[in-house]
Amino acid sequence: MSPEHGARRSRVIMVEPALTQLTKLTASETHRLDRAIVAISVNPELGTEVPGTLLRDYADEVDGVRIIYFVTALRTITIVAYVEA
Repeated sequence: MSPEHGARRSRVIMVEPALTQLTKLTASETHRLDRAIVAISVNPELGTEVPGTLLRDYADEVDGVRIIYFVTALRTITIVAYVEA
């Protein structure tokens, strides 16, 4: 990787329940959530594993954001199943 380029981000996709939750958030909540989504797109291992599943649970205590997601095998797509802000 050349010095002028950062780490490759995964593409983030939200499933229907997450999209529905997103429509109920305020502009401030959406902004906080955006920062968290960027963070997990850069480093999908930020969240903790949910035992017995392929899911990961990421909670940002500072911004009060929680995201439940899973990452595809090639780590190119992060699929968000649940958002909370």
